Amino acid sequence: MSPSVPPTLDRPHFIGIGGAGMSGIAKILAQRGARVAGSDSRESETAAALRALGVTVHVGHDAAHLAQDATAVVVSSAIRPENPELAAARERGVPVVHRSDALAALMEGTRPIAVAGTHGKTTTTSMLAVALTALGADPSYAIGGDLDAPGSNAHHGGGEIFVAEADESDRSFHTYAPEVAIVLNVELDHHANYASLEEIYDSFETFVGKVRPGGTLVVSADQPGAVELTSRVRDMGDLRIVTVGEAEDADVRVVKINPRGLAGEVTVLLDGRMLTFTVSVPGRHYALNAVAALAAGIAIGAPARNLASALAKYTGVKRRLQLKGEAAGVQVIDSYAHHPTEMAADLEAIRGAAEGGRVLVVFQPHLFSRTRELGAEMGDALALADASVVLDIYPAREDPIPGVTSAVVIDAARAAGADVTAGPDRDAVLDAVAGMAKPGDLVLTMGAGDVTDLGPRILARLGS
Repeated sequence: MSPSVPPTLDRPHFIGIGGAGMSGIAKILAQRGARVAGSDSRESETAAALRALGVTVHVGHDAAHLAQDATAVVVSSAIRPENPELAAARERGVPVVHRSDALAALMEGTRPIAVAGTHGKTTTTSMLAVALTALGADPSYAIGGDLDAPGSNAHHGGGEIFVAEADESDRSFHTYAPEVAIVLNVELDHHANYASLEEIYDSFETFVGKVRPGGTLVVSADQPGAVELTSRVRDMGDLRIVTVGEAEDADVRVVKINPRGLAGEVTVLLDGRMLTFTVSVPGRHYALNAVAALAAGIAIGAPARNLASALAKYTGVKRRLQLKGEAAGVQVIDSYAHHPTEMAADLEAIRGAAEGGRVLVVFQPHLFSRTRELGAEMGDALALADASVVLDIYPAREDPIPGVTSAVVIDAARAAGADVTAGPDRDAVLDAVAGMAKPGDLVLTMGAGDVTDLGPRILARLGS
C-alpha cells in the first residue's frame, strides 16, 4: 500500500464510480496505488478510462459486486439507502465513506485550494489546474468535469498543491480545510437541501471558517451574495480576504474585458500595475473566473505574470461551452448551464460570439425541485435566444413532483416573448433544429442532464 493512501481507502468500492466527482477520487487513489473497484448504472468512456488505470468497474448494481476484502464503500449524496451494494456493506460492517470525506483524506499533507460558489466551480478549478501544471507545479486536482478526455478530471501530482472543486449542494464542502478558498458567487439553489438563502449563507460561512489559520479567501467583489458573505466573514479569525472583480474597491480589479470571438482578453489592476492576459474561452463570466483563479494562484505562491500567461493554456472543459462540431455551416456547442444565472451568462457569451448568426437552444430542465423554484427564471433566460426547444425535465436523483413539468419553463419563456416549443420527442427535436438552423447559426444544447447526447445527433442530421 502506498503511504499516501489512507488505510480505509486501500481497497475501496465506489458506488456510482462513473460520476464526475466519484471517478476523480477513484482515479487519484488508483494512481496512488490503491486497489480500486466500483459500479455504475451504465457503460461509459469514463468507466473505460478507469479500467485503463487498473480499476475494476462493474455495470449495474448488485451486492455481489462488493468484494469480500473491500476496506470501504464510497458514496455520494445521490446514492439511495436501498442500493444493494450499500445495503450489503452495512450488513457486513464495511465502513461507508462519503465522497467528500474521501477527498478530504486525499488532501491531507498538501496545500489545498478549494473552489466554491453556486456557479463556475468546474471552470475555475480547471483553469487553476491547467495553469499551475503549465508552470511546472504538478498539482493534484479533482474537478467536476473532464478537461480534454475521459478521465482527465483528476490527477495525482508530485507537487504540494491540491486544487479541488468544493460542492455546496449537500454541505459536503464543510469537510475541507483549504489554505486558499475561492467563493465565486452565492445564490439560492439546491432546493432539496436548502430552505432559504439564509441557510446558504450559513453554509458558506461554515466553509470559510474551515480555511486554515493564515489562509486566504478569494471572493467576488461584484456578485451580491458574495459581497454579503464577505461582510459576514470580514472579522473571522486569522483570514486574509482578497476581493476580485469590476468593483472600484476590488483588491484585484478588472479594468477591461475585450471579447474576441470564442476567446477574450482581460486587463486587471494588481498591486498598482496593469496586467493583461488572454482567456481562451468566450464570455465575461469566464474572464471573471480566470481573475479569481489568478488571485488564488498568487495567494498560493505562483508569480503573477507567469500565472497570467499560463491561464491562456486553458481551452475549456467538457460541457462548458464546448464546441462539438460544425455541419452545413452551423456550429453546435454544449453547455452544462442549468441555473438561470448560468443560462443567461452562457447565452450572452454565445450571443457575443455569434457574429450575426442566430442562437438556437435545446434546453433540458434539471431536477423537479429546481424547476419548481426557478422555472420562471429559466424561461426568462431563454428569451435571450432566437428560438428554443425545451425537453422534458431530467429527474437525476429526484422523484417527480405533481404539477411540475417543463411547461413551467415554456410558459414563462413565452410570457417573456421568447420563441419556444416543447420537445418531448427527441427525433422530432432533431428534425426541428435541423429545419431551423441556417449557415452562420449557433446551436446550443443546454442543461446538466443527457441533453448533451443530442449534440452529435444534431450534427449528423445537419450533415445528412
